Amino acid sequence: MAKGDEPDMPQKDVERYKDKQVSSLYSEDLEFRNRNLELALIGKKVLKKEKSEGGGKEQQKKMAYAVKLSSEFLANIIVGAVLGFGFDKLVGSLPWGLVFFLFLGFVAGILNILRSMKYIAPSQLERRSALQQNKEDNKEV
Repeated sequence: MAKGDEPDMPQKDVERYKDKQVSSLYSEDLEFRNRNLELALIGKKVLKKEKSEGGGKEQQKKMAYAVKLSSEFLANIIVGAVLGFGFDKLVGSLPWGLVFFLFLGFVAGILNILRSMKYIAPSQLERRSALQQNKEDNKEV
């Protein structure tokens, strides 16, 4: 028998009908959440790409600077060793000139690295060239 506006349905049919309504609500909610999650992930991927492109250039600059410093340091040591070996050949005191100039090249390499990183003041030659360049710039104006 029907009560009011509702038709009379068997209990099993009523449960199935409620389950369909609830499951459709759940599926709509899940689809909505899924779309929001996809949009958020797309936004994060775009931001991550932009950061990696900008950060990659900065990292390349740092790597280039590190390679420059290490090559200058090795060049100073090699020049010191060659000068020491040449000095030893001329004078005839084989190990001592090599040891002295190798140490001198090592110290010069460390000073150049510190100067490049601006931990110590620039050399006299760099100051003179900077002063001359400033004078030339003032004359042109």
